[in-house]
Amino acid sequence: MMDLPRHWRTEKIRYALTGEVCTRCGKAIFPPRDVCPHCADAAQKEHALSGKGHVYSYATVYDAPAGYTDYQPYSVALVKLEEGPLVTAQLTDVDKEDIHIGMPVEMVTRKIREKGPNGLIVYGYKFRKPLQEQPA
Repeated sequence: MMDLPRHWRTEKIRYALTGEVCTRCGKAIFPPRDVCPHCADAAQKEHALSGKGHVYSYATVYDAPAGYTDYQPYSVALVKLEEGPLVTAQLTDVDKEDIHIGMPVEMVTRKIREKGPNGLIVYGYKFRKPLQEQPA
């Protein structure tokens, strides 16, 4: 369970897909970190990522971990963002038979799960086909 301070520290990452751009090499970084994984420079600049990309790889989860069993089966993808970083996230609003490598996707904020005795709803990012690509 995520503690409250960590929840608020990661709010921009989970709801707005906010990463960083390295001030030295110019590459996009997600999630934010202390050191650029490309050039090892320490100074980073906050950057809102577009949330657009394509499916790099994917799998369907049939035997979900505790806390996610109500949602199985569900598909998870490794998404290559337009800016370069790879992001792991659930796919939503798409049939598993329609998912393919190279499929264009966009980030949306959705319910991830419920937790605790009061049913606290946890939101975060997922990816879906862009609206103009979805059937009417």
